[in-house]
Amino acid sequence: MNVLKTFVVTILALLATAPWAAEPRPAVNLIGRPVPQIESLPEGPFRALVVQAHELSTRTFAVIGPEVKDLRKRYAGNNLACTSCHQAGGTKPFAMPWVGVTASFPQYRGRENQVSTVEERINGCMERSMNGKPLPLDAPEMKAFTTYIAFLSQGVAVGAQIEGAAVLQSAVPNRRADVKAGSAVYDAKCAACHGADGLGKRTGRPGDALGYMFPPLWGPDTFNNGAGMNRLLTTTRFIRQNMPLGASHTATVLDDDEAYDVTAFMLSKPRPIKAHLENDFPARWNKPIDAAFPPYMLGATADQHRYGPFPPLAEKQRRMAEQRKSDMAAAKARAAVGAASTAAGK
Repeated sequence: MNVLKTFVVTILALLATAPWAAEPRPAVNLIGRPVPQIESLPEGPFRALVVQAHELSTRTFAVIGPEVKDLRKRYAGNNLACTSCHQAGGTKPFAMPWVGVTASFPQYRGRENQVSTVEERINGCMERSMNGKPLPLDAPEMKAFTTYIAFLSQGVAVGAQIEGAAVLQSAVPNRRADVKAGSAVYDAKCAACHGADGLGKRTGRPGDALGYMFPPLWGPDTFNNGAGMNRLLTTTRFIRQNMPLGASHTATVLDDDEAYDVTAFMLSKPRPIKAHLENDFPARWNKPIDAAFPPYMLGATADQHRYGPFPPLAEKQRRMAEQRKSDMAAAKARAAVGAASTAAGK
């Protein structure tokens, strides 16, 4: 098992604090699993809300985007759609699907160092991937999002081990990403859709709230630098399994080196800035090694956290996590001895 995979396993073990963590976890495989169909729902309020939510997810720019006529509804700060990343209406395996998300929350989130609800997770996307502002918890759009995610998650047991969730974990080259090589990959494999300038291809014209046929990858109308997509490891794996359009984890187009380098090229470009990123991952020990903003805990340069090589950082963080686990066990043992001594003295 490579160092990065070992590190992921270690972190997951340390964070196994959910109520069901000690119980056997049922397995759900999203690969080949039938996708819930809106058409199967009976007519009524629930179906109507799911239909509304599907529209909100696939045409986010037209419902809560920065160009919609109702100024009160301008929650998103860019003209992306949720499904720009969460492909196939949030159902595609290894494309950060929403299937099973309802069964996974509340969950501990290292970025906040606390247990978060699905509503808080949605607002994390709103503020980062959508470069906007949080939805009020009682907003009809929040109700729609949570209802749609619950609809997609039907049949997935709470605490289930979900195959096909997030992105497929895979090894990355043990070297600094080559931005120049990534530029050549972009020109050959990406520019036809996303544009030579990376600014995407609009459906209509700026100001018409019609969004993009192909979304921008950098520039002012895309995700900000606090989004998960601004992390090289996460996005390399997403691109490797899902890009160009039509690729999947069983039918990839780019190889490991191409995905790694083209991601570095994309992330080297300017994008909106999220304020106060230094407040992310307040526990520090569990900050992702590719979160390329200070403070840094591993004695590496900012360049290495941005472009790699990552296996040496993963090994350092694995040792840090193991040391933390050992220190916690020792503190617990000392507390037990102290309690026993106090009891014996009474």
